This record gives sequence, structure tokens and C-alpha cells, in this order.
Amino acid sequence: MSNILLIDDDQELCELLSHWLSQEGFIVHACFDTASAQAYLAARHQVDAVILDVMLPDGNGLELLRKLRQEFAELPVLMLSARGEPTDRIIGLELGADDYLAKPCDPRELTARLRAVLRRSVNLPSMPSNIVFGDLQYSPARGVVNINDQADIVLTVSEGRILEALLAKPGEPIDKQQLAQLALDRKLTLYDRSLDMHISNLRRKLGAHADSRPRIVALRGRGYFYSA
Repeated sequence: MSNILLIDDDQELCELLSHWLSQEGFIVHACFDTASAQAYLAARHQVDAVILDVMLPDGNGLELLRKLRQEFAELPVLMLSARGEPTDRIIGLELGADDYLAKPCDPRELTARLRAVLRRSVNLPSMPSNIVFGDLQYSPARGVVNINDQADIVLTVSEGRILEALLAKPGEPIDKQQLAQLALDRKLTLYDRSLDMHISNLRRKLGAHADSRPRIVALRGRGYFYSA
């Protein structure tokens, strides 16, 4: 059973979602503000994923997401927003959210997205414990990349799964839908830019090759590949 930390100031919604998710086999702990959520995490309770609302009474959920990524880089985070603004979605994904849903959301879709996020927090079974390609070394178990023996680069779960999928077939383009299925464990919907945002973050973290070539290349109509 997975332990879920639900952070939302709407106590009625928290009760509804907690009841639903409990029936689906999850253990849910709800916090209604930033302070109690940070205290719960600081106490080192077992948390397998976080469902985080953008608007909180004592702070911005996006700021809390930023802190989560600094302190718990590999913890899967699914963002919720009552506003559903594209800007919120883009910023949330840029800050490292693994997925994003607008409220009100169908509890069945939330459950499906949550299970997908949790599934992709498990390493791809076909991958070795340490992947070496050129000057890049990636540890799926630790979720960190090392380039030219420099400081470790911490990846989110989604970024790590994308890199694993690309490194499984370097130089070969992977269609966006196929890559989304491999890395995000779901199909992309119309106007869904989540995969593009994760790849943009990954590109920024990895930088270019020593000769200035991009490490991750996009081919219009054919998808993405890791350049050899």
C-alpha cells in the first residue's frame, strides 16, 4: 500500500478524496496548510507521493513544490489547481511537478494519474543499476546524473524515466506518444505539454555536449532522441 500526503485547504475535498483513495488501497494523510505539511515531512513519515494544491492559506503551493524539489527531489508530486490556468500548469511542471490536474477533477482520473506517477517511480526493469554513455553516468536507483565527474545532478522521477527511455536507444528517435507511455506511463492528451516541459527541464539540467551539440534532439514529426 502506498502512503499519500494530500495537501489542500479544502477540508471537504480532502475528506472526499481520502475516502476514495482509501477504498482504492492507498493510505492517505491530509494536511490543510503549508506549515503542517512541512512538519509532517520533517518528521520523516513514510510518503510515497504528494498531491499538492496550488493555493494554500499560508503560502503558495508552487513555493512548497520548489522546497520539495530541493529537499525530496525524487518524491513524486501531482499538482492540483482550482484555477486551471495554463501558466500555473507550466510553472508547476517547470518546478518539477510530475503531473498536473485542474480542479474539480474526476477521482477516477486522479487515481489513474497517481498510480501512473507511482509506477514510474520504480526503475525500468531492463535497465542496469548504473548507465554510462559517453561522458554521462546515470544512476536510476539514486536518480542522479554525473557528467565528466562533476557534481551530481538530481533528476525528478519523470526526468529520470525520460532519460532512461532515451538512453535505451541512443540516436534513435522515439515518438512523443511512445515516449510518454514509456516515461510517464500514460498517453498525451490534446494540448498536453507535460512531456515537452519535462524534456525542457532535463535539457537545462544536462546542458550540451562538450562540442556544443544538444544532448536531447527533437525531430519534427518523429520525436526525441539522445545524441551520440
